[in-house]
Amino acid sequence: MTTLTKSTIKEEIQQGADEVIALRRYFHQHPEPSLKEYETIKRIKQELTKLDIPFESVGETGAIGTITGGKGPGKTILLRADIDALELPDAKDKPYKSLKPGLHHACGHDGHTAALLGAAKILKNHAADFNGTVKLAFQQAEEIGAGARQFVQGGFVDNVDQVFGIHLSSAVPTGKIEITSGASNASCDIFKINVHGESSHVGKPHLGKDALLSAAAITVELQSIVAREVDPLDQAVVAVGVLNAGTRYNIVANEASLEGTVRTFSHETRRFVLEAVERVARDVAKAHRTTVDFENYDAAAPLINDPIAAKRARKVAAQIVGEEQIITDAPKSMGADDFADFLAVAQGVYAFVGTRNLEDPDTWYGHHHENFDIDEKGLAIATELHVNYALDFLNEI
Repeated sequence: MTTLTKSTIKEEIQQGADEVIALRRYFHQHPEPSLKEYETIKRIKQELTKLDIPFESVGETGAIGTITGGKGPGKTILLRADIDALELPDAKDKPYKSLKPGLHHACGHDGHTAALLGAAKILKNHAADFNGTVKLAFQQAEEIGAGARQFVQGGFVDNVDQVFGIHLSSAVPTGKIEITSGASNASCDIFKINVHGESSHVGKPHLGKDALLSAAAITVELQSIVAREVDPLDQAVVAVGVLNAGTRYNIVANEASLEGTVRTFSHETRRFVLEAVERVARDVAKAHRTTVDFENYDAAAPLINDPIAAKRARKVAAQIVGEEQIITDAPKSMGADDFADFLAVAQGVYAFVGTRNLEDPDTWYGHHHENFDIDEKGLAIATELHVNYALDFLNEI
């Protein structure tokens, strides 16, 4: 076994680059939606078994592997890759195009999975060179915010000292890495408000209680929360995307429903805004002589990178791609990622690895686009970042 140095790591990653690309293309051709990643996790477990890495199942379609360092006990780090795909056609003409109509790895999770498996191979081969433990979390259902919580609630993050994850990004040129301290991605809450009224003929509206009018008023009034109740220097979104009401043009609607989302960048603002949404809905409904039921689905917490972990990640990333290639002031994103659930219980950081090849427009499409693709050269960078960050953290004196 060779002595582990950054140069030997880079050399081994380059030697295994084709294998990681092949894994990415396999997963890309065989996408599966959230909570239905049965064949995906089966293949992941096969790869872990080949590497002699023990693992446990997490839920029906997740898994966590364990690599124990040979230098004795120490800290524990968890590396995470999300594995689910999207219900979206794959419109590009590539040999590795999705073989499943209507399903597409249009967010890069296939690359996350392949890169973490590539990192697992190197870390396993050099387990004798580090202290402590590496946990490998292959997480289901990121796209619906239902996967990370299975790891947290199942106790798989208990006693973990640090968590680390990456997301490939078609908005960032290949060779660059975004690592920003503090809030990076917004929380995501998905609320539903059911409005209950009373039917009547529209010619005699006073005999009814108009759920449609009430729902419309609620929709408008919710916009006053951000405009008048949230600090203008803070950032928040309250948006309604669905409003359904009524059965016929000449009947006062007795039922209506609206669905929307709250996005914020702090736990405190998130709690305040959610309480305000429910309060406003109930008060407006009462003014219209109607009542409401309020439901909320907690899809993701705000993703807040620990400053100390972000500083370490920038140092490690700079040794891979050069300090001038590190982006430290990326704009916040209202898009959510349930890696935030890991960060809510353990110190850590989430980095964005560029996969936009400036000479290949096929890699410029945004995430969740039917033509989405990546510059596969970014996979080696993602693999190396996983390995080097884990070793830097575990072997720190």
